[in-house]
Amino acid sequence: MRPESPDETASPVSATLDKAAEENFPVAPFFLPRAWRDDLMAVYGFARLVDDIGDGDLAPGGADAGFLGVSPDRAHDRLALLDAFETDLRRVFAGTPSHPLLKALQPTVRRRSLTPEPFLGLIAANRQDQLVTRYETYDDLLAYCELSANPVGRLVLAITGTATPERIRLSDAVCTGLQIVEHLQDVAEDLGRDRIYLPAEDLKKFHVDEADLAAPSAGASVRALVAYEAERALTLLNEGTPLVGSVHGRLKLLLAGFVAGGKAAVHAITAVSYDVLPGPPKPTKARLLREVGATLRGEG
Repeated sequence: MRPESPDETASPVSATLDKAAEENFPVAPFFLPRAWRDDLMAVYGFARLVDDIGDGDLAPGGADAGFLGVSPDRAHDRLALLDAFETDLRRVFAGTPSHPLLKALQPTVRRRSLTPEPFLGLIAANRQDQLVTRYETYDDLLAYCELSANPVGRLVLAITGTATPERIRLSDAVCTGLQIVEHLQDVAEDLGRDRIYLPAEDLKKFHVDEADLAAPSAGASVRALVAYEAERALTLLNEGTPLVGSVHGRLKLLLAGFVAGGKAAVHAITAVSYDVLPGPPKPTKARLLREVGATLRGEG
């Protein structure tokens, strides 16, 4: 569904959806049925927008706040925006939402009988980002990923009608692995937002302090820490890889792309000797295709 006033909404909506090209994995690739692509992009629009609210990365001009009924003097209040976004989300399930991306989500929710819980989890994760900026243990980080990442995989399974308890378990492993990889790519960017997603217990273990993470290039201790966390992420991705073999057809290729995107990103981190501080190491297209092939052959 398109927004009713294109002149007013095209900029913030396109600014959100265009970010799909920047992800480590394909969001809604061309080979999928059109109905799946439309529904996956509707869910992506929601997930990307809630992250942009939480990160303060909304399109300039305040249009998103206006759609959500947040006054201009509170347009930079992330918690107020998240509260308003949750209120509008609930209208997706009972009523008529105001934000064009939520209007676009409503047909998907109805067509696929989606429940509010995964969407509320993503909002809760972004609320947590405003209140919690450090994680003491790896288990604490996993609990955050349960909100920030795992709902996305569950929504993909729901949209494609393939959700089972075992597939959900495997999907959770893949999504948490992808989230940890993204945190490793974005150490410097996250620190600029006063957030650290490397467990404090691991910083202590590798004798890393926050000043080390602010350096232009990683020293030996930071590299060792990043290597340790990258191995954890790869273990999760490998644990979840059987998800790919549990489905068939074009969905198999889509899920292989998710897994391969994470593994290719780990390879990119390894290729720079774990020095993630100058900027996010990005996988090449050739490496991504090799990882897709290996995943489909069951070699991942």
